[in-house]
Amino acid sequence: MRGGEKVLEALCDIYPSADIYTHVFDPSAISDTIKRHSIRTTFIDGLPYARRMYKRYLPLMPMALEQIDLSDYDLVISSESGPAKGVIPTSPAVHVCYCHSPMRYIWNMYNRYYHDSGLMTRMMMPPLAHYLRTWDVATANRVDDFVANSSTVAHRIKSYYRRDAVVIHPPVDTRAFRPVPSSDVNDYFLMVGELVSYKRPDLAVEAFNRLGLKLVVIGGGELLNHLRKIAGPTVTILGPQPFDVLKHHYARCQALIFPGEEDFGIVPVEAMASGRPVIAYGRGGATETVVAGKTGVFFNSQTVDSLIEAIERFRRSDFNPGDAVARAAEFRTDVFMEKFGAFVGRATGVVSDVASLDYGARAVSLR
Repeated sequence: MRGGEKVLEALCDIYPSADIYTHVFDPSAISDTIKRHSIRTTFIDGLPYARRMYKRYLPLMPMALEQIDLSDYDLVISSESGPAKGVIPTSPAVHVCYCHSPMRYIWNMYNRYYHDSGLMTRMMMPPLAHYLRTWDVATANRVDDFVANSSTVAHRIKSYYRRDAVVIHPPVDTRAFRPVPSSDVNDYFLMVGELVSYKRPDLAVEAFNRLGLKLVVIGGGELLNHLRKIAGPTVTILGPQPFDVLKHHYARCQALIFPGEEDFGIVPVEAMASGRPVIAYGRGGATETVVAGKTGVFFNSQTVDSLIEAIERFRRSDFNPGDAVARAAEFRTDVFMEKFGAFVGRATGVVSDVASLDYGARAVSLR
């Protein structure tokens, strides 16, 4: 249940009769809201180790998507950070794509993925990426309307597909978080997220090693063991934690450290909903959520020195928890539902209140 699944959950609330199509379905990993819907999978779900290794089947996903029969539907919504928009709706069905990002591993982050991969993967990536880029651009024409989760992603859609996109920020359950009295705020900083290379958790660990300040890191991923090896005495790597532990640390940290470039980035909004400011890399979705000088500070380059300078600047500043909470409230789930429901209503010619916006036949296609 990450950001893409949270978007799907909100779509399920807007469209309670929707059928869901996805490559792989693991009932233990999703919410009851999603499981209440009819969920249908492609042939990839039946392949060996599909639930654990579904990314390995990327070359087969275009063919699997094109085999989905959508002839009974008048509205198709694809939730896209992979090739989901490649489904083939039957005319005159309306196809709206909610795009988290064009496929990062073949577009804006191709070189990072390539250099971080093993020898065999690097040998396969150039021809596979070329094939996928050609197919990805062609299938953009199967979409009637694009909705981007941020202006950053809207720019990528324009660059790669030559299509315009309306920006509707994704839903964040801001009401699940609460600030605490200032007397309960502790002396440590916090980093939250999947510990993978492009999120640059190494910058945070190295910066706090050098500063000798306290940092708590929450999250799992391929860099977890490496970060534990390089962490100094002031850095605590907790690994994956339950939601209650996450909420506790959000509300009690000095500030959230956000060193990666994200398409949108729900984590900074959750921190602000907890009344805490954010120290973020000044590119990507964080620039659309964090208000410099009011709810956080930015650093300009992904280097340890630049991050340290931002931390020192933060320590000389004062921030009002109320400003952070108010800013986070602009990204509430109900705001997303109202905006997205109204957009689809206009796209389909059926303008209705979100609470009653429902069609007899529709599909939601997952990533």
